[in-house]
Amino acid sequence: MHGAGNDFVMLDGVSQTLELRAEDIRFIADRHLGIGADQVLLVSTSENPNVDFRYRIFNQDGSEVEQCGNGARCFVKFVRHCGLTEKKKILVQTMKTVIEPELLADGRVKVNMGAPIFDLSQLPFAPGALPTRYLGRAKQWQLDHAEGSLWFAALSMGNPTATVFVQNVGTTPVDQWGQLIGEHPIFPNRTNVAFLEVLDKNNARIRVFERGAGETLACGSGTCAAVVAAMNAGLCQDFVEVQAQGGQLRIEWDGLEDSPVYLIGPAEHVFDGELEI
Repeated sequence: MHGAGNDFVMLDGVSQTLELRAEDIRFIADRHLGIGADQVLLVSTSENPNVDFRYRIFNQDGSEVEQCGNGARCFVKFVRHCGLTEKKKILVQTMKTVIEPELLADGRVKVNMGAPIFDLSQLPFAPGALPTRYLGRAKQWQLDHAEGSLWFAALSMGNPTATVFVQNVGTTPVDQWGQLIGEHPIFPNRTNVAFLEVLDKNNARIRVFERGAGETLACGSGTCAAVVAAMNAGLCQDFVEVQAQGGQLRIEWDGLEDSPVYLIGPAEHVFDGELEI
């Protein structure tokens, strides 16, 4: 399945018992030797009787992460496609929280991603003595590199994300700058890095370098974090239609720190298959 080009292998752990090792994940996600995907999502029953399902999110390198907005949308289509539920609003347990994605009448899926997390210790992010500045309400940190320096904002929408505002996302060296920031020791667990080109108050373009996967065609949590940073900086407001390389996502937020961010976008079924591990 894929959500705006961000592709997933979805595994049904409800109808069968699955115990996956990191090497299994790496094999499944390998585009040459396995099936190929940005991430592998394992759906299972929840231990909480008030929650419909649990799902776990694994990167290409086998590491497990906290959240995936595009994956949450695909999750909804997957459990309905497999006949595991007929609900349109589904409660699902992720690593650290419970979310409730909803299938809309037009076929898109809306996900309440929760409120942004600005507490640096929860990302975690340890900037030390890095230079800082404010762009509107958005605090930014400066990181030097061989050709100059980069200013970025940092927050979490389930996954830590550093956001860099750029003039032209098409010419931005995403791999180079993504690795520079995303794998820097100031982020002990690494971080996603979003590069956002703001077109106007309600439109933007984005590319995202994801930890454990590299650049992907779309990143839901990273796009949410980037839009929150842009709204705090006064560059955007209310809602933003964001063009990722794999498709369009809509982000809605009222600008209040305790208010949830909503992610709306497509989720597409590609094919079914069986795999022996």
